[in-house]
Amino acid sequence: MRYYRVQRLRRLAHPGRGFTQGLVVRGTTVWESSGLYGQSCLRRYELGAREPERSGPLAADLFGEGICHVGDHLWQLTWRERVALRWHPDTLDLLETARYNREGWGICRVGERLVTSDGSSELVWRDQQTLEPLGIIKVRIAGHRLDGLNDLDWSAGRIWANIWPKSYLAGIDPASGEVTDVVDARAVRERLPADPDAVMNGVAALHAADEFLLTGKGWRFLHHVRLTESPRRYPRLNQLLGWD
Repeated sequence: MRYYRVQRLRRLAHPGRGFTQGLVVRGTTVWESSGLYGQSCLRRYELGAREPERSGPLAADLFGEGICHVGDHLWQLTWRERVALRWHPDTLDLLETARYNREGWGICRVGERLVTSDGSSELVWRDQQTLEPLGIIKVRIAGHRLDGLNDLDWSAGRIWANIWPKSYLAGIDPASGEVTDVVDARAVRERLPADPDAVMNGVAALHAADEFLLTGKGWRFLHHVRLTESPRRYPRLNQLLGWD
C-alpha cells in the first residue's frame, strides 16, 4: 500500500460556497453539484472565478449528489430519491430523468461503464446510458471493508474515493476492490467550527499526474493539490480504519 500527503499548489475561490456533493473538471471549467433540500443545484464556473457562470436548480424535493461527464451530457445523482438527472453541460438544461437502485452519493466514469457509491463499502458498476447495475466492487483495506465511500473520480488506473466524513482519499483497484493508495488530505482541511457538516467532499482528478482539485461542504476555497509520498504508515488496524 502506498501512502501520500497533499502539497497545495494554489488556492482558488469556491463560487457559491455550496454544500458540495460532486465535482468535475474539464480543462479550466468546473461543474459542481450542491446538495440540501430546497437548495440543490448544478453549477458551472471557470477556475478562479468568484461567481458561478450558470446554475441549474433542482426541484425542492431532490437532494443533489455526485456528477460525472458521459459523452455530451452530465449525470447528476440524488441522495434518497433514486432519481438521476441528465443535463446539457453547456446550457445546464435538464434533458431527462432516470431511475436507479440504491442511494446516490458519488459517480465517475471508468472506460465504457460508470461506478457509483452509496456511502457503504460497495461500489456499483452501471451502464452509462441507463444506469442499470452491472456488478459490485467490494472495497477492502487490509482485509476489512471500508465504509463511507463518497465522491468519486478516476485517474491513473484507480478509482479515487473521498472517505466521508474524513479528510482522506482512498485509491481503489477496480479489479480487486483493494485499497492500494491512502491520501492524508488534512493539510487543506478547512475548519468551520460553527458548521459540523463542513467536511471534505469533492474530488476531481486533473490532467497532470497525481494532481487533484479538493473542496468541501461550504468551504471557502478549491484546493489544487499534488500527491507526495508520505513516510507515515498505519501499523495498527485501529489506526488504519480510524483514520484520524
